[in-house]
Parts: sequence; C-alpha cells; structure tokens
Amino acid sequence: MQKAEHMIRWKGEVSSLIYLLEDDDSIRKLVIYTLESQGFKVMGFDTPLAFWHCMEKVVPDLLMLDIMLPEEDGITILRKLRAAPSTSRLPVIILTARTSEYDRVEGLDAGADDYISKPFGMMELVARVRAVLRRTQQSAMDQVYTVGMLTVCPARHEVLVDGCSTELTYKEFQLLCLFVENQGRVLTREFLLDKVWDLGTERENRTLDVHIRTLRVKLGRAGSLIQTVRGVGYRMTEDRA
Repeated sequence: MQKAEHMIRWKGEVSSLIYLLEDDDSIRKLVIYTLESQGFKVMGFDTPLAFWHCMEKVVPDLLMLDIMLPEEDGITILRKLRAAPSTSRLPVIILTARTSEYDRVEGLDAGADDYISKPFGMMELVARVRAVLRRTQQSAMDQVYTVGMLTVCPARHEVLVDGCSTELTYKEFQLLCLFVENQGRVLTREFLLDKVWDLGTERENRTLDVHIRTLRVKLGRAGSLIQTVRGVGYRMTEDRA
C-alpha cells in the first residue's frame, strides 16, 4: 500500500487540512508546496488505495481530485463520497486535463464544488481553494448534528440530550464535536489527543480516557453512543458494539 506523500500532525486550531489525489508526481509536489506555502496542511496520494486508507482515519476539510487515476477514476471516487453520509458534504475540487464541456458537466453533476482544468496557475488555484472553503465553512456554521437522542450545534456551542441542555467544558465539547462530525468512524487515540491537546505522540497519556469517562456521564443516556474500540480508540454510533 502506498503511503501518503506528505505526513502531517493534526492540531486543535490550525489551518484547513487538504487531501490531494493526483498520480502525476510533479503536479502533486508542486501543488503541495504551493498550498503549504500559503498556510494549508496537505497530504498527497498517488493512488486511490492510499487515499481511501487515510479517509478511514481522518476526513479532510477539502479534497483535490484528479479524474484520470490508476485503480479507480476520479468521478467514481466522487460519487462514492457523495453517497456516504460522512463525506456527502466534503468540498471537492476536480483537477484534470480533461477540458471538454461534457467532462466539466459530468464532474459538476457528480457533485464537484469546482472544476479546474490543467494547466492552471498556482495563485488561481490557491484563490479557488480559499473560495470553496469559505463557501462550505460558512454553510457549516449552521450545521446541526443529530445522533439518536443527542443533538449538537457546534456554532452555538449547544448540546441537547432528549431536548434538555447539557453543559460541557471546552475540551469535552471539542471531543464531542469530533465524534458527531465523524459519526460511525473510528477515531484513534493519537488523532484525538493530537486534535484536542496536541499530545498525539504521548500514547500512554490518560487525559483522553478521563475526559471520555466524564463526557459519557454528562451525556447520560446518550453517553452509550460513544463506544470504545479496544486497542484503537473511540467512535460514535447508534449501532450496538
């Protein structure tokens, strides 16, 4: 299995995380370099297999996707993302050498947020990335997540269990938002520690376990939605373990 070209560490309040699925080495490296110089965090992949493997762990803030790829074409990947609840709203920009009107329409109809034809200017690329992120982040401000009897509104810092308000600390709320935003996905201990406390390399740290235990208590009946995945981490799901 191919590894991600550029490994990063996820932290609490940082710039957007972007995935780039592009099999052309020179284009992939140039786009990564350009975006990182503008303050973004980027992971590059040369095969869909490597991309899907990483998507199982962390969903990015935006995906840049080539159409002509080995193993699986970009349009098929985009349709799979749109069909899955956890990635149906993921912003996607298509980068491709296919420039016909039919190809553009096909990409946009499949759910792309933007379509950029190769060759493209780097500064235009950065501007369009920022534009897509602005649009999607603004719409996310009013996002409300519902999991069973639990309702969470990140923008209003509001948590309801069976319609009753529940008070959480800042760190507990950060954890809860990660769970509801990645419902059904297993979030590793390293990822959670890195996202909330910047402690991803301290695998024996008990801070996470203490906060999970307290969070479950405060959520009452909804606390059972947070399931322990032994040896890996935690996930939030309505399905019984």
